[in-house]
Amino acid sequence: MKAFRGQPSIFASAQPDDHRAELEVKDLSLSFGGLVALQTINLGVKTGELMAIIGPNGAGKTSLLNSITGYYHPQGGKIVFNGDEVQGLHPHEITRRGIGRTFQNIELFPGASVVANMLLARHIHCQYGVGLAALFWPSVKREEVRHRRIIEEIIDFLEIQSIRKKPVGSLSYGLRKRVDLGRALALEPKLLLLDEPFAGMTLEEKEDMVRFLVELNEAWGQTMILVEHDMSIVMSISQRVIVLDFGRKITEGSPEAVQNHPEVIRAYLGDAGIM
Repeated sequence: MKAFRGQPSIFASAQPDDHRAELEVKDLSLSFGGLVALQTINLGVKTGELMAIIGPNGAGKTSLLNSITGYYHPQGGKIVFNGDEVQGLHPHEITRRGIGRTFQNIELFPGASVVANMLLARHIHCQYGVGLAALFWPSVKREEVRHRRIIEEIIDFLEIQSIRKKPVGSLSYGLRKRVDLGRALALEPKLLLLDEPFAGMTLEEKEDMVRFLVELNEAWGQTMILVEHDMSIVMSISQRVIVLDFGRKITEGSPEAVQNHPEVIRAYLGDAGIM
């Protein structure tokens, strides 16, 4: 596999099956009382794809991610990941199957260090229990070394060495977003869901994040679903775009086709003109 700057060796040594991330959403429907959040949504994601989901506020983008990751339980439809239905599973069960995510509202522990926050993501890969951990047997030591090596390699890749020991709460919003991405990568996800990773960032921070995501996708083959409002970023890095509006899918296709689609224009700008 083609290497890239700072590529974590665990990623470089992964086998093709480790990267398989075939997602299919079939007729997914979600309601909260009388509010319909998603209306019979159908979409598919292929291994190695970077797909974006866009739409105005309230279109159902985050509701869709929350349904895929088990935070919401849809009333209808199926979510199939690598051949297995996952709707109805708990979030930790879905994470163990290989779906990781970042959050629109950063869900980090502000009083803990960058390293500590990222190490927390490794718990799903721990092969020992409390008893062995208390005894700190040689097998536990070896495993701990492996977990820390992975974290340090991700820190190098994301260029956050200088803040690795700082409390997350002391960091700028943009750096916290980068740590959130690092924690998601520490899960070793087959499918990575990114919920507005560029929100609140400066232009320079956005450029760095774009670089990280493109390298992950192109050099490692990380499969990603990106939910984002910054259309310039979406149109420049996505291979395919799906558009939601009021909980329904109105179109999907290449970035070029989508941004000139009449329904997309109406959803974003009324009848005033194209995006």
